[in-house]
Amino acid sequence: MRVATWNINSVRLRIGLLERLIDEAKPDVICLQETKTQDEFFPREALAAKGYKHQHIAGMKSYNGVAILSRLPLQKTGVKNWQGREDCRHVFASLDNGTEIHCAYVPAGGDIPDPKANEKFAHKLGFLDECAAWWKARRSNNPKILVGDFNVAPLENDVWSHKQMLDVVSHTPIEVEKLDAWQKAHQWVDAVRHFVPENEKLYSWWSYRAQDWAASDRGRRLDHVWVTPDLAPSLKKARILRGARGWEPKPSDHVPVIVDIK
Repeated sequence: MRVATWNINSVRLRIGLLERLIDEAKPDVICLQETKTQDEFFPREALAAKGYKHQHIAGMKSYNGVAILSRLPLQKTGVKNWQGREDCRHVFASLDNGTEIHCAYVPAGGDIPDPKANEKFAHKLGFLDECAAWWKARRSNNPKILVGDFNVAPLENDVWSHKQMLDVVSHTPIEVEKLDAWQKAHQWVDAVRHFVPENEKLYSWWSYRAQDWAASDRGRRLDHVWVTPDLAPSLKKARILRGARGWEPKPSDHVPVIVDIK
């Protein structure tokens, strides 16, 4: 099974790029974040025509939004709300074999890494804490896959400069600590770093602010695929489609992350 996750930054604006991903990578399951559209305007028919007849979406106007698109039947679909907000950040479903697929979008957290001065950052930290507690309480034997834009680059080589990024939201020590607690709460395995050593630079996001994103290469690995330990032996391959950052027209600032599971 091939699973892809992508913060597409508007599914309606970038439907052509999504179709390109489908044609070139042929995922069995696609999880999207920041779809930025209400459910009634989601391009269901176009994606069903590409083979993704099984769809579970939760969207809102202009912001957030998550979706699971699958060639395989989806069972037991649901939506999880965090921090008392219905802001379309987490959908989940089960496959026929019982494997759960979770697609999540963690708040970005604004620009100031101080929860007292920045409500958005405080909300992000609370979100990560709540995720850790919820997943710790849900430990079970059934296999699970959790993917999405977590908006945290946890490792030193998940950012272009560890030293210069320590006080930049997405790589601050407190965010890394809380993401690590979430990962340990359910014993999640980082499926991409399962194949790529921690001493290698690895990014999935490049800012729109850079005149030449590829030349400056100031990236961050914000997009993740985690699996439960029982699935770790079944991991076969992982890749980040760096070239998609240059897809035209109007690329997302994130690129797809793809994992193959036997």
